[in-house]
Amino acid sequence: MPQIESDSTVQTVITTFETSPGACQDLLDALRQAYAEFISQQPGFVAAGLHVNDAQTRIANYSQWRRREDFMDMLRSDEMRARNRRFAELCHRFEPVMYDVAAVF
Repeated sequence: MPQIESDSTVQTVITTFETSPGACQDLLDALRQAYAEFISQQPGFVAAGLHVNDAQTRIANYSQWRRREDFMDMLRSDEMRARNRRFAELCHRFEPVMYDVAAVF
């Protein structure tokens, strides 16, 4: 379960996907499958959440990793590169961005 704490040592990654209502469920299914079969099994994975907006045009993925390098190793793997190509077919664009928690309320 993700925990948001300002003094946390985990690496936070937020990825936003711009999609269409017709492709949203397919993309969500592909993301769920990626987490179930691969991402959640990778070294350093802590937790993740998937969020969908009401219009089904955006998916936000919040994930936490023990270290920045763990996330980068997963992202660079052949398995994830192939899955990212599939995600790209189901959306207009997506972008993973690493963040540090600045404040919690």
